[in-house]
Amino acid sequence: MNDYTEAELKYADIIDLPHHVSKKHAQMSRAERAAQFSPFAALTGYGDKVNETERLTDEKTELSDDEKYELNGRLQKIKKDPLKYGLSVTYFKKDEFKSGGKYITVRTHVKRIDETNRRIVLEDGTQINIDDLYALETE
Repeated sequence: MNDYTEAELKYADIIDLPHHVSKKHAQMSRAERAAQFSPFAALTGYGDKVNETERLTDEKTELSDDEKYELNGRLQKIKKDPLKYGLSVTYFKKDEFKSGGKYITVRTHVKRIDETNRRIVLEDGTQINIDDLYALETE
């Protein structure tokens, strides 16, 4: 008999037996065996929450009275014939989940200006609150 340690003595009757190979099931590849021990998402959605927290937003910049006056003059000019002018429109879009938002610039045409609801409707249907306009440049 071999010289077994005290822990090995518990299994002395089976320790020297040959490795069992199933006759019914094919042996797993190393990749399949490794997949059994790969990490899993114990905290589902946690990574998304961390990424959302890291995402930065901008604060909305308030325009001066002079800038508002200039912007209003451009709106009045566009209002007369909206589809005549190609525009570069920069506006603030509020973030759905956090305070702040981001500035978006699009090149487009204005479909109409809705003074009642204080909105600009772009040719693609996007509606922009006039109070969220930052810049309006005719091209």
